[in-house]
Amino acid sequence: MILFWSIGAALAAAALLLVLRPLLARRGGGGVSRRAANIAIYRDQLRELAADLAAGKLAQSDYARARTELEARMLEDVDAAAQPAPRRGGRGLAALVGVAVPVLALVLYLLVGSPRAVDLRADAHAVSEPQIEAMVERLAARLRENPEDAEGWKMLGRSYAVLGRFPDAVDAYSKAATRSPRDAQLLADFADALAMARGQSLQGEPEQLVQRALQIDPNNLKALALAGTVAFERKEFKLAADYWQRMLPLVPPDSEDARGIRENVAEARTRSGAAPLAKHPGVRGTVRISPGLRDKTGADDVVFLYARAADGPAMPLAVLRLRARELPVEFALDDSMAMAAGMAISGHPRVVVTARISRSGGAVPQPGDLQGASKPVKNDAKGVEVVIDAVVR
Repeated sequence: MILFWSIGAALAAAALLLVLRPLLARRGGGGVSRRAANIAIYRDQLRELAADLAAGKLAQSDYARARTELEARMLEDVDAAAQPAPRRGGRGLAALVGVAVPVLALVLYLLVGSPRAVDLRADAHAVSEPQIEAMVERLAARLRENPEDAEGWKMLGRSYAVLGRFPDAVDAYSKAATRSPRDAQLLADFADALAMARGQSLQGEPEQLVQRALQIDPNNLKALALAGTVAFERKEFKLAADYWQRMLPLVPPDSEDARGIRENVAEARTRSGAAPLAKHPGVRGTVRISPGLRDKTGADDVVFLYARAADGPAMPLAVLRLRARELPVEFALDDSMAMAAGMAISGHPRVVVTARISRSGGAVPQPGDLQGASKPVKNDAKGVEVVIDAVVR
């Protein structure tokens, strides 16, 4: 099992490197050759998995899960290779494309096949684009027989988007949205596909879908990216900066995503005529978990670390997202992590730093979550210690 998780982590890191880096950069042509090269890389990785299985290094169940994850990453990378070069000011959107595509291969496989039907003796590197397209057509055929399957229509829409068939994606998303009208991620994906089908314009109906998504889930990453892009294209630069600023607490702070988003925020603020964010040192310290609660956490549990005003609104002034495996860890919370314009650490003399391990991964506290908080400290305090030592009731 340790080997399986190691493979999974390596595949995830490789996928982020392959997908997000070219999307954050300004690119030219060459998409076809890069696409073919990436498929060849994934074939080699599939062959290595098959070799580990044959050598007894992987159990059959672990092999199946690892292969499914690899197929999902391959679909994401094919999508990234097919996308046109992002426009200036729209890189916040591009940074989210890799994240927006879900574990497509897994869902497709569960919808159109049987997990027990995996032929572990098959040629592991025999994967091609026609086979991907065949999977999509099988899903489409199944949905024609079962048109009330909202999840299936959603997966079909994402599949068509991966293949660059945006009018077909719009049709599938429309059917999904009719059956699942309060799915924020679906509405954001629908808006994106509709914009691509209409010449990459988010004006009109795509923008309306984005706003509906944000009404349902104000922290939907893709909807925030799209909303910021709409505002930027309208030259509403302050509004664009506000939307993109709200994305920062939702991505790892040292990631390529975060760096690209910060650049977009800075550019939008500059164009709006606003002064750059002040270089306030913020709050620094260490967060750890009580030894008595360590066995109640999983390595991948999400940790929300945030500062709020000791005497003021309950809204977080700065947010950092971590994983339980990183604890104990040193942290820094500053104005660059603000959730909204005008709500920054530097504007409140005393703050409280809270850390919460979320079992569900959601930002709203739930019973069973683990939590701890500091005493009120100055907004530029160093050496703040936060101990997660209580269970949310």
